[in-house]
Amino acid sequence: MFEQTFKNIDDILHKDAGCGSELDYVEQTSWVLFLKYLDDLEKDKVTAAALSGKAYQPLIDKEYQWTVWAAPKGADGKIDHHKALTGDV
Repeated sequence: MFEQTFKNIDDILHKDAGCGSELDYVEQTSWVLFLKYLDDLEKDKVTAAALSGKAYQPLIDKEYQWTVWAAPKGADGKIDHHKALTGDV
């Protein structure tokens, strides 16, 4: 299921300047996957807290959350590709 997605990511990163092999970008790929996992975990904890009537304080400040920098949404609810951070900042 995810094989093609990872292959697409691999192809894009491998074409990036300065990448001679998969080892050149495996660290960055792992880090991005970890950040996405952490965001999904936070969402689960927010939902569980809401269902049990408890408050939940996120571990990550709002400005560093996945939905703010990697997948910001516009007024229409779709990803705003103009606001998403890419490349060197």
